[in-house]
Order: sequence, then structure tokens, then C-alpha cells
Amino acid sequence: MVNLYKPPCASIFYRPIRPSDLQLLEKLHADLFPIRYESEFYLNVVHGRDIVSWGAVDRNRSDGLSDQLIGFVTARLVMAKGSDVEDILRFETSEANQTLVYILTLGVVESYRNFGIATSLIKEVIKYASNITMCQAVYLHVISYNNSAIHLYEKMSFQCVRRLHAFYFINGQHYDSYLFIYYVNGGRSPCSPLELATIFIAYIRCGFKAAASKLWRKKDKKVPVWMKCKESSGLLPTTQNKRILTSHN
Repeated sequence: MVNLYKPPCASIFYRPIRPSDLQLLEKLHADLFPIRYESEFYLNVVHGRDIVSWGAVDRNRSDGLSDQLIGFVTARLVMAKGSDVEDILRFETSEANQTLVYILTLGVVESYRNFGIATSLIKEVIKYASNITMCQAVYLHVISYNNSAIHLYEKMSFQCVRRLHAFYFINGQHYDSYLFIYYVNGGRSPCSPLELATIFIAYIRCGFKAAASKLWRKKDKKVPVWMKCKESSGLLPTTQNKRILTSHN
């Protein structure tokens, strides 16, 4: 188990994860997560091979371990096109090199929780992503039963955009996952709630105009009431007009 040092007055400092952190990083992941990672993953983290990372340490520790990791976050830069969130992003056709930052792992030693460390680590990732001009968003997956993580991301204004059925397979059992996203540098979904509302209102208005035009042309004809109602029903969006993504449910 990780040393559960009780901090009387912590002084948290954030730094990149280094090769000297390798052994402890593996132990922290083993203690905190039900998923086992390959040794190559840890080597890539500590050597910065396609993975960026930040570690949290407590400089006020009196046990001689002031440079020992007590929290960490790892992330990877990925191409937006071809990613598993490509369909919920707005793309500029002239810019094919748009990217995303995907958070791989995030953890804090139990005795250091509620110090705001996880929040600060996520902010480091957001800052990193914001400094990449072509980066549109930060995104991640959270297992469906991890309520504390879900609450954390919601509090930090991440948007839960999708539920993925049986995304994880742990110890012979399937678990759902929530997909969270945080837009940066003006990135956004193809249709924001405001845009959807605007499109819907415009659709209704056009429908009313079309119906009024038809009724005006038929003003001299005797049209049964039920026929008018049938015509009007076309003003409402049908299921064929909706974009249905079952994984959102």
C-alpha cells in the first residue's frame, strides 16, 4: 500500500512526472484503479513518449518524502478527425490538423483528497490544451459508478455528452462509461443547444408559412377540418428529422 501520510499543513507543488517516479507511479495505479496497465504505458509516461503528465508533491512533508508523488494526471494529444468524439465536434474543412487532448489517468492518494489536487491537475491539462492553437477540446471517459469523479468533472464545467454501454470489462463484468468533454480555443459541438433551438424555431416558422400559403390557395374550396389537421401535422418534427444516438442514453 502507498504510505498514507497525514498532511498537517500541505504545500502542494506540481511538476512533470520523471523516470525516478516509475516504481511509485506503477504502485499508485495498481492501488487506485481496477484496470491493469502494461509496463510500456508507465515507461511512456515517465519518459514523455507521446504522453504528457503532471505530478503533485507535498513540499511540507516531514518524513523525507517531499518529492514523492501524491497525485498525478496523464494525457495524450490525438487527432480530432478519426477520434471517438469526431461526430460531436464542429470541424473547419480548411483545417485538417485539429487536435484533442485525451485524459488517460487521474489519481490522488487517499490521505490527500479534498485538497483540490485533482482539480488543479485537470486545470494543468486544460491550460496545456488551451496553449495548442489547433486543439479543440479535452475529453475523457469515466466509469459509470465513479460518482465522485462524475461530480468533479461536472463541477469543472465538463459536458457529459454520451453514455457508452459495456465500455469497460473488469474482472469478468461489463461496466458503462460516461464521455465528458471540455471545449477550448472556441471548439464546440456541431449544434449547441441554442443553435438547435434556433433551427427548431425556424423550422416551425417555415412550416407555418407553408401551411398558410396552402390554406390561402384553397380558401374558396371546402376543405374538411380533418384534412387541415393532417396538413398541419407536418409542421412537427418526426423521428426521421432527429439525430438519434442510442449511446447518448
